[in-house]
Amino acid sequence: MTPPVFRFAPSPNGYLHLGHALSALLNADMARAVGGRMLLRIEDIDASRCRPEYETAIYEDLKWLGLEWEQPVRRQSEHFDVYRDALAKLEAMGLLYPSFESRSEIAALVAARGADWPRDPDGAPLYPGAAKALTTAERERIIAAGAPYALRLDVAAAVTKTGPLSWTENGAAQPADPSAWGDVVLARKDTPASYHLAVTLDDAAQGVTDVVRGQDLFHATSVHRVLQILLGLPAPRYHHHRLILDADGRKLSKSTRSTALCELRAEGASPASIRKTVGLD
Repeated sequence: MTPPVFRFAPSPNGYLHLGHALSALLNADMARAVGGRMLLRIEDIDASRCRPEYETAIYEDLKWLGLEWEQPVRRQSEHFDVYRDALAKLEAMGLLYPSFESRSEIAALVAARGADWPRDPDGAPLYPGAAKALTTAERERIIAAGAPYALRLDVAAAVTKTGPLSWTENGAAQPADPSAWGDVVLARKDTPASYHLAVTLDDAAQGVTDVVRGQDLFHATSVHRVLQILLGLPAPRYHHHRLILDADGRKLSKSTRSTALCELRAEGASPASIRKTVGLD
């Protein structure tokens, strides 16, 4: 039997904090417990926010925690062709369409529809625009004029192809509800893939069998399952762990210096104390 494959996949857009430490350590612990492999992936697809110094800090923090991972490290920025190929497949199925409204225009459309307009599990309003109704000629004309756009998945049409979906969460079947997200963005004119598309393709490319990540991504798994079925990708097992929260009960942010691993290390924290702080010992 091939060993299970786990991964930790941070973005180099800030310094790692205690929440990242919990996820990285939990992945390593679970991999070790079952004789599995541990991979590292650098999710650097957002060139406007990612910085080389943050990527260097990721390696330093993880090594300080005592973690090891296989080489080479996969970096999203080196695999844009994979994302483009997947988008082409979805487009050939008739499941993608461009939308042209700006964020402020979408906010105005939502406001016009009233406070009861549905929102996705992250709290953002579902896409309310009419871009899906544009003809091919109209879309091509707008794109040719240089307008910015987002490529959206026609979720209703996608679900008619996939049928009911579920995933395995801690050994039990968990029903998926991709319609709760509306027509999600899979790419933009200046960004080759959204998180949803990139993470789904990256996990498949790396042979990840067990996705261990924060509870804040639990509902996003519904979108990932749709993409896995449409693109013929394997379905990993999932474990969504608890989050480390700040004093106000909010998820930690990379801008919160008091919880950054590099700051805690400079103040004299040890890897053992970090494990205890995040509740692993």
